[in-house]
Amino acid sequence: MKKKSSSPTMKDVAAAAGVSLGTVSKVVNGAPVGEEYAKRVRDAIKKLDYHVNIYAQGLKADRTYTVAVLIPNTAHPYFGALTYYLNLALLKQGYRMLLCCTGFDVNREQEYINMVQQNKVDGIIGLTYNPSLEIGENTPFVSIDRIIAPNIPCVASDNFAGGNLAAEKLAALGCKNVCFLRIGSDLNNEPNKRRAGFQNGCAAAGLSYSEKILHDGDDTAQFGAFLQEHVHNGKLDFDGIFCVTDGLLYDIRKLLCEMGMRIPQDVQMIGFDGIRDFFDKDYTCSTIVQPAEAIAQTCVSTLLNRSAENSTPSLICLPVSYAPGGTTRD
Repeated sequence: MKKKSSSPTMKDVAAAAGVSLGTVSKVVNGAPVGEEYAKRVRDAIKKLDYHVNIYAQGLKADRTYTVAVLIPNTAHPYFGALTYYLNLALLKQGYRMLLCCTGFDVNREQEYINMVQQNKVDGIIGLTYNPSLEIGENTPFVSIDRIIAPNIPCVASDNFAGGNLAAEKLAALGCKNVCFLRIGSDLNNEPNKRRAGFQNGCAAAGLSYSEKILHDGDDTAQFGAFLQEHVHNGKLDFDGIFCVTDGLLYDIRKLLCEMGMRIPQDVQMIGFDGIRDFFDKDYTCSTIVQPAEAIAQTCVSTLLNRSAENSTPSLICLPVSYAPGGTTRD
């Protein structure tokens, strides 16, 4: 007795539904077909537990239905959320995500680019830091937070508006003398605009402000020394602080508490990213919220709909918002 195959084929579905193989193919691929026939095919697929062979389908369409995502890591809450939403957005379009965690290593970024291009992925979405990144001309690529080349779209939060909003909020909360603290990459990327936005907001609100800027690799103890220089008679000169990320705010808050400062009674603080406790609970601090879900959806739609490349803007900025989180007096 011939053993029955455990994996039903499209021919099996056609036989069970009493329709042609072409009709099954149309239903599977979303092509228009009469509702009666479509129902018969769907019922047969359910009954037989038929699953589309995405690899065979990809060979016919010259696609792999796989998109590579380059991200520094998934341990950082913002990067983790972004990865989660990218995966959801790709799944919704019938694509799988090939996750490549680079660890901020610029050489590893290029190695991953080379690897995934050889594996013929249908495109790449990357949050990268390599200033000399080489991407094949025929490889669809969408960058997050950094303009790499005029023909590569970049999706980012409106970082300038976020910095401006932080200054506006601190002024509205009664701050008079504020400061901006930053540590980050030397690259000319979109997050660098947070500083210019904050400067603009301070000027518009009439706020006096100071700055302390560090670069990746610098000794962060410099922040502590800077703050100590601005303590007089046991009181910090600043009544408001804007940190370039929520992670930096966490570190600076610890420093200030060790110095005997109370948050937010003595000094109010705003970060940037929109990090939450346990992914979807309360915000960890008062923050400028990056729309991670919208960024992910925009990256995916931009990557998969680049047939009219000339109409794709080089920079797509998405609006940010402010959320209180206990480090301000609102």
